[in-house]
Amino acid sequence: MVPKFTISFILLLLSASIPTIYAQQKEAKNFDISGIIEDENGEVIKGARITASNLNQSKSTQSDSEGKYQIKNLQRGVFLLEIRKGDFIDHHQIAVNQENLHHNITINTSENELDEVHLRADSFKTKMEKKGFALNVVETGEASIRNIQTNELLNTTVGVKIRQNGGLGSRAEYSLNGLSGSAVRIFIDGIPITTFGSSYNLNSIPPSMIERIEVYKGVVPGHLADDALGGAINIVLNKQSDKNINASVSYGSFNTFQANVNGLYRFDNSGFTVKASAFHNYSDNDYEVSGRSIVVTGLGGQQTPITARRFNDAYRSTGGTVQIGYTDVKWADQFFVGFTGSDDYKEVQHGAFMTIMPYEGRFLESDASLANLTYQKEDLFTPGLDVNVTGYYGKRNRQVNDTVPWAYSWNGERAIDFRGNEYKYTWGSQQEGGPTLAKINRNVASIRTGVAYAISHNHTILANHVYSGIDREDSDELQSVLENTFVGTRDLHKNIFSITYELNAFNDRLKTNLFGKYYQQKSISVDPEIQRNPDGSREIVDDVVSSNKKYEGYGFAASYELSPTITLLASAEKAVRLPNETEIFGNDGDNVVANASINPEQSNNYNLGIKLGTFNFNKHQFNASTNFFTRNIKDRIGLPIETSLNVDEELIVYVNQGSGTSKGIDAQLGYTYNNFGLNFNISRFDLKIKNKGVEIDVPNTPFLTMNGNLRYSIKDLIQKNSRLNLFYTMYFTDEFSYIVPQGSNTAGDDFFKVPQQLAQDLGLSYSFPNQNFIVSFDVKNLFNKPVYDNLSVQKPGRAFYLKLNYSINKF
Repeated sequence: MVPKFTISFILLLLSASIPTIYAQQKEAKNFDISGIIEDENGEVIKGARITASNLNQSKSTQSDSEGKYQIKNLQRGVFLLEIRKGDFIDHHQIAVNQENLHHNITINTSENELDEVHLRADSFKTKMEKKGFALNVVETGEASIRNIQTNELLNTTVGVKIRQNGGLGSRAEYSLNGLSGSAVRIFIDGIPITTFGSSYNLNSIPPSMIERIEVYKGVVPGHLADDALGGAINIVLNKQSDKNINASVSYGSFNTFQANVNGLYRFDNSGFTVKASAFHNYSDNDYEVSGRSIVVTGLGGQQTPITARRFNDAYRSTGGTVQIGYTDVKWADQFFVGFTGSDDYKEVQHGAFMTIMPYEGRFLESDASLANLTYQKEDLFTPGLDVNVTGYYGKRNRQVNDTVPWAYSWNGERAIDFRGNEYKYTWGSQQEGGPTLAKINRNVASIRTGVAYAISHNHTILANHVYSGIDREDSDELQSVLENTFVGTRDLHKNIFSITYELNAFNDRLKTNLFGKYYQQKSISVDPEIQRNPDGSREIVDDVVSSNKKYEGYGFAASYELSPTITLLASAEKAVRLPNETEIFGNDGDNVVANASINPEQSNNYNLGIKLGTFNFNKHQFNASTNFFTRNIKDRIGLPIETSLNVDEELIVYVNQGSGTSKGIDAQLGYTYNNFGLNFNISRFDLKIKNKGVEIDVPNTPFLTMNGNLRYSIKDLIQKNSRLNLFYTMYFTDEFSYIVPQGSNTAGDDFFKVPQQLAQDLGLSYSFPNQNFIVSFDVKNLFNKPVYDNLSVQKPGRAFYLKLNYSINKF
């Protein structure tokens, strides 16, 4: 199987290097915008962010220490130039035509802070959200200077709920309008995040490295070709080619330490570019927990409830990426080859549930080593032809270490039996099944290719393909030589193709997007076994189980502007979600049992929404949006619909629960007044599944969530040109049950309910006058309320964090 991966990657390298052959061909005409930014007093402004965008392009840069800025390689057309500095925002409209444009900018910082806009025009974020998809674009500028993880930022987005089993490093699921788990695909620049393994996750990517986050609910566009049933989250990393470096370090409760650095240097004459990033995370995760399972068992089996600290839950992850290549040259806008490496260590405190007998000494280790390649070029060979190729190939490994035979209590001491004697598990390990050093070695590859051709301003055709492959081998060092001789292999290959047609009509008031998708997945399981022949002899043969499944899907998205401030949106898709590696083959590290017979899930998804604003009334600004949605699901994949009599407290298995529907609404409201801002969103839905002929609410799912945040900015506090930003965030989750109520007699059902939750955070950040150094302080879960997620696993209580952030925008 490895040669196939190798051949695929060599072909990828060759395809991406083709443009060098044509480097001497006539270049499609692109132009630059440059100039100087000054305030009303003629003082240059450094560190301002300038974005040039229209329907087809969006590029950003920052002004240097002399107030100079430059945006390169823009196509002909009319652009909205957005200028941001702190809470200041301004818009200019410019036309790029026959030559490079020199455009100086003078801004009145004392009068134009979010309360006035010189020109009514849509930002790049607004333009994307008006394309018809149920899409939210999350900007990261504010979050990049605070002690906020990417998951926390997503958790405040309308319709999004992050389900996390504990503190830093614990397994997280992403729920979009009630559909969660692998029904929601996570991408980093269009590459499935599963390629990178558990040691490289969203919390490993600081918001300062992210340009924007795109959240597609229910209907996923063709250019993100993948089997995303419930939606997709695409992390778009910064691609600016200006020289810069950013570093941050934070420390807080539970001995949590996080540091990251990223930078880029480009040689102006040749375009040769080097960029790199690195991160390190650590936490003891020794926060306090309490509840019905947090007890100490004494003599005679007497159970005493206690408040305990988690003692086997530490987490560490380290990693980084180095890339070299060229940017903004004749034959490529971006060309990079590089390496991504990461590893992590995660202690395991308990199984799927918090039980009265926690683990001690059980831990997981994983690592990943991946070569990567990126190639992007607009107007390749001819105007309007855009090509992008992104690929990763390498290895991922994960090991489960479970060799401690003693039982433990929540006080961290060895458990005693009813006679007062310490005792061991008869199977010799923390989890049933016996001692293990189980290891999973994977060769992985993921290659995404996209081609777009703009026939005219009104007509565009796109073709995309993504290949993902896993070649997996399981072993266990504690097994005998004979047992390891019979090691099985697991291979999973997936190809997804899509074709998209985009139409803009009626002076861009009508936008439509039609797409079709083709899904193909092949899985192969090989397990050696001994076969007895008719003559009585024995031989080793391979027991091979394979499947090759093919499906089709299609969809559309459309929007129509009734006015510049009122837009109607509609989208629909027949979506398919193929079972992933863990669901088919299992995973000992996450306590998941294999299920080779699991079927793909399918859904007909519909969205109908309206976007209002921005409305301006003197210094007040309002915007609002709402989306009605329904999902008609067949063969939904999830945990079994359990009863209180057969819940397995340690192991879980993914099954096809049955057919069902999800219906609901989400809405959001934004308001600003001078230096004050407010955002609020709400999501309410029903998710029902037919189980054994009876329609029931899907368990372990919160049906009502609300989020809100306030922010206020104070200028020139202590020092001139400094800024103090104050933040408040609230998260509300209504009560839900993690098992199905048992019949009409509800006595005892409260035992399985996760109570109503309201968590609140406070934060502040102080920007020093030079804007290069920022200090932030955050208090999470201010009132120390108990908060829960999956299967009633308790999350951290009140916590304090201090973060220092330093950046150099030009050097």
